[in-house]
Amino acid sequence: MDPAAVWLAIGLTAVGCYLVKLLGLSVPAGALERPLVRRLAALLPVALLAALTAIQTADGGDGSPVLDARVAGLAAAGAAVLLRAPFLLVVGVAVAVTAGVRALGG
Repeated sequence: MDPAAVWLAIGLTAVGCYLVKLLGLSVPAGALERPLVRRLAALLPVALLAALTAIQTADGGDGSPVLDARVAGLAAAGAAVLLRAPFLLVVGVAVAVTAGVRALGG
């Protein structure tokens, strides 16, 4: 790839990020105090993190879905969350199940 094109893309991305930040700062305070906006602002990071976790878990690297030990670990973590386990235990269960499935050849 041409270095000039790379730097152009970097520059345009930086300007775009700055403009998005400026747009966010220019929103009137009254618009941010609405109950719907507050609720969406609270739930959006959780939804984005869940989507990122799902994509990283079930992606085979080339865009195709794959079922392997990571999916088993995520399912075990989901079960632990449903049982209201503490966060560190949820992570530990996910790690243990993933490692166990991989050790069994999955």
